[in-house]
Amino acid sequence: MAQRRPAAPLVLGVYGQGSFIIAHTPAVKHLAVSHPTGVEVNIQRQTNGSEPWHAWYKYPKVGLALVYYDYHNPVLGKSYAASVYINKAFWRTRRQELNFRIGTGVGYFPVRYNQDTNHKNTIVSSGLNATIQTRLEYDVALTEHLGLLLGLGLNHYSNGATTKPNFGINLPTVLLGLNYHQQRPFRPLDTAPEPAPAELGRNFLNVSTSVGWKQRNTTDHRRYLVNSVTLAVGRRVNRKSNLVAGVEGFFDRSLQAQLRDTARAGDQLPDVKKAGAYVGHELLFGRLAFVSHLGFYLYNPYKSNKFYYERLGLKYHFTDRVFGNVDLKVHRGSADVIECRLGVKL
Repeated sequence: MAQRRPAAPLVLGVYGQGSFIIAHTPAVKHLAVSHPTGVEVNIQRQTNGSEPWHAWYKYPKVGLALVYYDYHNPVLGKSYAASVYINKAFWRTRRQELNFRIGTGVGYFPVRYNQDTNHKNTIVSSGLNATIQTRLEYDVALTEHLGLLLGLGLNHYSNGATTKPNFGINLPTVLLGLNYHQQRPFRPLDTAPEPAPAELGRNFLNVSTSVGWKQRNTTDHRRYLVNSVTLAVGRRVNRKSNLVAGVEGFFDRSLQAQLRDTARAGDQLPDVKKAGAYVGHELLFGRLAFVSHLGFYLYNPYKSNKFYYERLGLKYHFTDRVFGNVDLKVHRGSADVIECRLGVKL
């Protein structure tokens, strides 16, 4: 009978947060006057070597966090968020840790933009928003299991242009809290080094399609469908990374409405479809990957944006062949659309 490996130890945390709002555009300057405060509770699993990628990344933690913010401004109200994250130790001793954490999830804002009743809220125009969190944390032991945590972070909320206005909110944050460590100091499993992945040095082909919805402006409340089709080639270059390159086509129906508003009767309207090519990187954590792309439009008759685009997202392989993504496509730092992608690896 195979020997059962011990469960990876847990870390439980409760933190208080103090923040301010960055006035990253003049349109939100009137809201960057309060000092939001928040509370976070989280549960983390300390990876221990039960999967090969744990050792490749020096045994990071993976966690789930619930975050509450009070913006101390009736125009903004409060927010509630849930996020998943990875927390990597850069320096670790028996009593101290210095970690970098990055995560993403979903936030809910009960109070949001309304043209009639809350037109000053240019930051939040939808109930559901994506959230991205980055953080530097210092954890020092107070007792065998209890740690004091000090941190500096940045929380970002945005709906990815699903509705307008979509200026989003950026919250630099100071944290103070406590962590309960089930095991301290951490002791990884005594396992033999894993051989190199079988896919290392091999090429692959991905075929995928995506859908998304976006609002054109604050006066047009319709949500327009955005589609894309992508063909990509990639190569597993090391234990942690894939390099990819691809071509793709886009059909954004909001651009048709935009053209009809500005064109004169009898005008020959340009094609709103676009085609591009991109290069990118996938940072691998087992079946999960962080995706980053830089693309350039090769066919772009209606120049509604810059000649290049970026994409950031999460990719998950449901099987060895089938994968799904949630990606944010961006034009020069401005969100264009959230893409929900489904694809096949060949």
